Amino acid sequence: MTRFLFVVPPLVGHTNPLLGVADELTGRGHRVAWAGYGDLIRRLAGPDTEVHETRMPDSDIARPPKLAGPAAFRFLWEDFFAPLAGLMAPGVDAAVREFGPDVVVADQHAVAGALVAERHGIPYVTSVTTSAELTDPLSSMPKVDAWLKGIFASLRAEFGDVRRSDDPRFSPHGIVAFTGRALLGDAPLPWDGVHMVGPAIAPRASQCDFPYEELDPGRRKVLVTLGTANADAGGRFLGEAVAALESMRETVQGIVVDPGGLLEGPAKRPKSELLVREYVPQLDLLPHLDAVVCHGGHNTVCESLWHGVPLVLAPIRDDQPIVSGQVVDAGAGVRVRFNRVDAPRLAAAVTSVLDPAGGHRAAAESIGRSFREAGGARAAADHLDRVAAQAANYQAAG
Repeated sequence: MTRFLFVVPPLVGHTNPLLGVADELTGRGHRVAWAGYGDLIRRLAGPDTEVHETRMPDSDIARPPKLAGPAAFRFLWEDFFAPLAGLMAPGVDAAVREFGPDVVVADQHAVAGALVAERHGIPYVTSVTTSAELTDPLSSMPKVDAWLKGIFASLRAEFGDVRRSDDPRFSPHGIVAFTGRALLGDAPLPWDGVHMVGPAIAPRASQCDFPYEELDPGRRKVLVTLGTANADAGGRFLGEAVAALESMRETVQGIVVDPGGLLEGPAKRPKSELLVREYVPQLDLLPHLDAVVCHGGHNTVCESLWHGVPLVLAPIRDDQPIVSGQVVDAGAGVRVRFNRVDAPRLAAAVTSVLDPAGGHRAAAESIGRSFREAGGARAAADHLDRVAAQAANYQAAG
């Protein structure tokens, strides 16, 4: 039996891809524990999950709605990910001492996992939850790259191995990336040891009910979602999306996710049978859908493509423009401008991806097949097994 410790930030999109991997490893007779925000991990992985609590920020990440580009990247690391590493490190260290993992699986944005593992001499594998990171986006921003390396050096001096200088977001023991070549494209990878396993799609506990009986079999179904982290920026866009879907109601049934309550109130509430929900069971709903309108978040994109569903993409910030560009280049969707698109343009974009002649559905289905062939959770677990075996052989020989 091998012991694996998963270290994740308090973000759903960074935790979900590892759920299936954890189940696969457990099914092989290994023991899996988690380090991070216990309430979130147990909600996603189950109440009996072994969790080692770490400190967390006092509040959720809150960025100015219009912050984008390099400024948004710097904000993320300076105001969230770097402080998060400092908060998590003592708890991760305690988890390592108590649980005694043979391998640490560290999300690339929970760098406390990587740095604490290297200080203890434990091999760690990086979990990459977005294909944008595999394009080396900082190569065109040398000043930002140097600034980030400075942050890593400071963190390493606190709780890592000061003899090392490599990037803790990309482990020398391997990088498990939950994407595939069909989405990433043919560009060479900037780091060695990348294992693209496709999305790790696994059943997860539904957090909400959904009125499936209200789905109209005579109309095509379109989901609009901006993810829970973008509620602060989505008011105008959701309003335009509602207007677009209302204009198409003869042939299209819209489902709009509104976690921030931005469409509440008589003046904003849709007048038709449009389904507006605070949350939806997205994985369970996707087989019923004909298109998804979203912000270009990697998990939503990959889950949609896994099910062969084409996309209309309205990227806001972070990796979303890169991921959206990859979808468009692959022919599986179209892109609109988040801050400027209006209802007629959005309706035209939805119409285009619903049109079989455009080839978007066929491209999405092709990517979905390639994702399934990549192996998902099974392929990720295979690599983790190899790393554990290599570590055990090294210890036996030494």
